[in-house]
Amino acid sequence: MSGTPQILVHPDASLLARAAAARLVTRLVDAVSAAGHAHLVLTGGGIGTAVLAELAAAPARDAVDWREVDFWWGDERFAPAGHPDRNETGARAALLGKISTDPARVHPMPGPDGPDGDNPEAAAARYARELAAATRPEDHGPVPAFDVLMLGIGPEGHVASIFPEMPAVYDNRPVVAVRGSPKPPPVRISLTFPSIRAAREVWILASGEEKAGAVSLALSDAGPVQLPAAGARGKQRTLFLLDAAAASKLPPGIGTPGAH
Repeated sequence: MSGTPQILVHPDASLLARAAAARLVTRLVDAVSAAGHAHLVLTGGGIGTAVLAELAAAPARDAVDWREVDFWWGDERFAPAGHPDRNETGARAALLGKISTDPARVHPMPGPDGPDGDNPEAAAARYARELAAATRPEDHGPVPAFDVLMLGIGPEGHVASIFPEMPAVYDNRPVVAVRGSPKPPPVRISLTFPSIRAAREVWILASGEEKAGAVSLALSDAGPVQLPAAGARGKQRTLFLLDAAAASKLPPGIGTPGAH
């Protein structure tokens, strides 16, 4: 995994979203140019969806050949397609419905209206097979080497749907069903740490003072069982993209002002 995470602090959530979108355009252009394709893992939540909306509005967005980008999700609420709780629903409204994608390269996690019905364990296994089918020999594992994997962070330190001290923290399968989530809805599907750590770059996005404690702990000596965000690291690079409120409990002098 990469070494010390890089911390970039922006004045507010709006500027954070805009800067992350600009950074994402550059990263995807580079990936498609180098390999002919890119793998991007999306996240939901307020700031994750805001980044996608800024990406859709960015003048440079069409520099990316979106038909060569595979879109994945880090986690999903186990709800039917189109349900407002689903991260996919927000992503389609904010970005995917506004760009020219290859539908075969958009990979939503199944819900109870999918081929496995109301069986999240089978749906998780199906998503793991879909990830495996998209790998290439150079990926050296059961999931693609994602170019960018974006994650939100919860006030208690969860990432994707890996919550502190829950079974998913310990699971080494690529994708798992989560039951009894402390944050509703209780049933979800999530990538696990091995899949997250397969990404070349992991970006943790956080805005708001309620995230400040978790951000500080994730950048300290906290362990991933008690604070999952501490275990989310990329193979080549890990970025904490923060607004000033989310960075407010970091030690003085930590973090670089955002470049955008």
